[in-house]
Order: sequence, then C-alpha cells, then structure tokens
Amino acid sequence: MVGTKTKPQAEKLEAVVIRFVGDSGDGMQLTGTQFSDTSAMFGNDIATFPNYPAEIRAPQGSLYGVSGFQVHIGSVEVSTPGDSVDLLVAMNPAALKTNLYALKPGHAVIVDTDAFNKKNLEKAEYTSNPLEDGSLDNYKVIEVDMTSLTKEALKDVAGLDTKSITRSKNMFSLGMIYWMYNRSTEHTIEFFNDKFKSKPHLIEANTKVLMAGYYFAETLELIPNSYTISPAKMPAGTYRIIMGNTATAWGFLAAAEKSGLELFLGSYPITPATDILHELAKHKHFGVKAFQAEDEIAGITSAIGAAFAGDLAITTTSGPGLALKGEAIGLAIMTELPLVIVDVQRGGPSTGLPTKTEQSDLLQAIYGRNGESPVIVIAASTPANCFNFAYEASRLALEHMTPVILLTDGYIANGAAPWKIKTVAEMPEIKNNKISAVKENWHPYDRDEKTLARNWAIPGTPGLEHRIGGLEKDAVTGNISYEPKNHEKMTQIRAEKIERVQFNIPDLETEFAAEGDLLVIGWGGTYGSLHSAVKQMNELGHKNIGYAHFNYINPMPKNTADILSKFKKILVCELNSGQFASILKIKHSTFDFLQFNRVQGLPFANDDLIHEFKSLV
Repeated sequence: MVGTKTKPQAEKLEAVVIRFVGDSGDGMQLTGTQFSDTSAMFGNDIATFPNYPAEIRAPQGSLYGVSGFQVHIGSVEVSTPGDSVDLLVAMNPAALKTNLYALKPGHAVIVDTDAFNKKNLEKAEYTSNPLEDGSLDNYKVIEVDMTSLTKEALKDVAGLDTKSITRSKNMFSLGMIYWMYNRSTEHTIEFFNDKFKSKPHLIEANTKVLMAGYYFAETLELIPNSYTISPAKMPAGTYRIIMGNTATAWGFLAAAEKSGLELFLGSYPITPATDILHELAKHKHFGVKAFQAEDEIAGITSAIGAAFAGDLAITTTSGPGLALKGEAIGLAIMTELPLVIVDVQRGGPSTGLPTKTEQSDLLQAIYGRNGESPVIVIAASTPANCFNFAYEASRLALEHMTPVILLTDGYIANGAAPWKIKTVAEMPEIKNNKISAVKENWHPYDRDEKTLARNWAIPGTPGLEHRIGGLEKDAVTGNISYEPKNHEKMTQIRAEKIERVQFNIPDLETEFAAEGDLLVIGWGGTYGSLHSAVKQMNELGHKNIGYAHFNYINPMPKNTADILSKFKKILVCELNSGQFASILKIKHSTFDFLQFNRVQGLPFANDDLIHEFKSLV
C-alpha cells in the first residue's frame, strides 16, 4: 500500500465539497475550521456548515452523537456549503453510516479502520463490516489505520496520556487533506503555537501528527494525485473568514463607534446565540458593557434600562428566549426606547433542535406580544452580512426610537464565509434623537414630524426630568392616561411610526430576471441556497426566473407590490411551514403565493429546489 513516489502534477478543480465527520469528541469542528481558515488565506471563496448534536457529550460511537463539518471551497462564486460531497472523512462506523448518502458515487471516503471494530459496528447498527461486505463498491475507499499511525507518530513525545494521543488523530486526517488539496500546514502550526503556548508538548504532538498525515498521503498509492483550487476572483480589498455570530457582534461594535454611544449587551446564554455574548465580552477596551444576566427577562430589562440611560442597547437570544422576552419587548414599545433584540433561530418548539437551523420564529417576532405592539423586523442572509444587518438594526432603532428584532439562524450564525473588512468611515451615518437642552413647552413624547420618533431625553439632564413606564401615555404630556381616544391615538401613532420606516430602507431588488414567468422569494438565511439554485436555472436556459430576497420584513420595502406584479407565478421558499407566505398573503392579498417549505433542521438542498422550479416553468 505504501511506497515512494514523486508528487504528480496537481489536477485543477473549480470547487470541492469536503465533509469531516466523527464522534462529537473527535475534533471535527476544529479540523473543518482549520481547513476553512487555511483555504480562506489562500484566497478561495468559502461556505461552511457545522452540524453537531445538542448533547454536551453524546455516547461515543452512537448514530445520534455524530458531529460534522462541511466546507465548500472554490475558485468561483460559492454561495452554499454544497449538497453532494466530493470527499468524506469518516472517523468511525456511525459517521460513515449517517453521512454516506451525501457522497457522490465514484468519489473518495477516508476511514479510520481502527474504529471499525465489533463494538463500534454494533453501535452503528451494522450487521456486517461495510469495509468488507462490498457495500462501498461504488466509492473509492481509502482505508487508513489512523489511530495506530497517530500512536506511532507520538510514541517518543513525553507528557501525553492515552486519551490525548488518541484525540490527536483528527490532525492526521487534516494533514492528509492538506496534501490532497495542496494546502500549506503553516497556518495550523501557527495555531498550535498560539493555542498551546503554555503546553509545548501539545504543540509538538499536534504538529507531529499533522505532518505524519501529510507525508502519509504523499506516499499512499491509493491517492494517485493531488488537487488544486485557484484563488477566487473577488472585489479588491482585505478579507478574513468570519462566522455569522462574530460578524453580528462586530456590526454592533461598528454601530456604537459610528453613533458615538457606549454599547450595552444584556443577555442570558442560549444556543446558538451565546457566541455573540462571548465575542462582545472580549471588547471592554471599546467601551462594551457585557452583562450575563440570570435569565432572559433580566437580560432584556437590563438592556431597556441601558437604553433609557442613553446607550446603544442590545439583547441576544433564540426562539425560547424570545418568548420569555415578550412582555419586556412590549415595555420597550410602550416607552419607545431604542433596543435591538437578536434572535438566532433554531429548530422548535420548546427545546426542539438547539443546534439545527430553522426559520420558525418569524410570526413570533412580528406578532408574539400582547396588545397592538408593532416592531421593526429585519433578517440577515449570510454569515458576512450579519455585520451589515447588526449595524442596520442599530441604525433603525436609534433613528426611529423603537425596538428592532434582528433575525439570524443557526445556519448562518455558525457558518463562515469571506468578509471584506470595512472601516467605520465607510459605514452609513447613524443619527439619533437625543436632546441635551430644554426647549420651550418640552414634553418627553414630542415627535419628529417625518418619522414620528419621540425625542430621547437622558436621565440626569437638568430640565429634562420625566417618567416613563408600561402604562399608556398621554400623546402630549407623556403622563399616564386611561382616556379611550388617547389610547386609540397612541396605538395608531406607534403603528404608523413603524410603517414610515419603509421610507428609510432600500427598495426591493430582483436578481437574474426583472420580470417573467416565475419569481422565487426568500428571506433571511436561505439566500445562498436560493441564489445558487436560481442562478443554475438561468445557466440552464431558464432566463424568465427572477429572485427577490427580503431582508426587511416589517415593514416591507415600499415597492414590494410593484415587483410582485411583474411575474406570472410567485414561489415563497422558507425553512418553516409557510410563515412569510402567510404575511405576504395578508399584506398583498391580490397576489397568489405558492409555497415550498422544509422543516428538517437543514438548509435547502439544491436538487430539491431545482426540481420544484422546473415543475413551475
């Protein structure tokens, strides 16, 4: 099996999809992240999809304990992590069984043969060894005694226990993949030196195993040649690979800097939103005040207090936490204070699927409070533009003196993509409604005639003393009022204030076709999948299909009806049972809306979308 050979000429590929899968303790997330980071530094376009169980440590070798990381890299535009896999790395039988369906026939699967013992085969519910029974004949199987070779590579490294040695095998697989796709090991070795600087024996161990895997692949006759993916052509600039949650946190940092306000985050940890709290807590030097509250209600009410005191106030959560925050969101609506609520959506209801993606909080975001309680609702659509929409949510909250709900989801929050680094000077201006001096006949609910935003008087400012609270306010004085017509008037004002936001957001645009037979509609984190599928349809000759993606949900762009009127059929695609379609039917009842829905905890599959589109044209 092993022999000496000279490295052949690398075969050029436009793109490749690789999936690393193993036990949740096998380090697949780290392995995938390192390969992604290295490829990004090389200049490839990238999309990633981490997929892991909710359990902190699922039973070893079990089918439901498999953790995976998929990465799609290319020299061309990459919008999704990909459907079918070009290379599968399976660290045990359970990983192979649950992921083999995604591997293209004739393509390679690398397996750790040491893990295919009787015990692990039984846990994976195999009645025979797939490496021996012919069930893998349609694939190119690369069998590697990965655990044994890792132990051999580390036999002379002092200070390692058996568990530490075994856990290093993920670096052996990474080294093999680096050789196969002509990636440098330099970035990963730098990572070891930084992460384990106080533990030199771990630096030595991981580096040795990484290079052992690299050289093993070089000498393995079962891998006839390596591959190369050229850098992608992107607009000039400085890029880094960024995860959606990190981009969200940085968007808030930029908004605070641009607006000249201090940033306050009041949050309770919840999957998959917690990384925003973690990231912002690192930046106290930027004046960030990050408060980890004892529960969801304390998180949002502390943020409301910070907004009253004049800060850019943020709270983060997921679906279950948004439900708990409902009454406090109503308080922020009644007091008309600027507040951003980030909901990183996950599978529901209840605990549901904490580590899987879904778009099922939309109706909750728009309607999930008592009384007539409208808020601005916007949604990010890629890991990179989570930065833009965190910034935009802050801008809208401050300029319109209202809560804004920013919807992301587990797919884009944990996924990563190249992001062109921006300066604060490049970002749009953020105004606010703060007043610092007493005006004649001043009242706390005096409003801007254009936006209906009330003024923002900061507590402690001489002459601007006032009270706010959850009881209804008099339209002029801001004092408590139970007068029926006043309540109706204030209800109408709060609704009209949100409607007027449509004049402060961009118009809706279409991609590919501006009019035609079919308009595909998406919102939020489905952008990559839908854009890629409609693009493919256009390349197949279907030039009469357009695509419109909604980032602004409430209110919708003011030209929405005009865009809808230009197409014969309208298909709304979303990862729920039809929530956005329901809203469109209410707001634009003169149009017929077809639906394409999936609620499986996964992004759309490209083949499913193409099949649906073809059936409609």
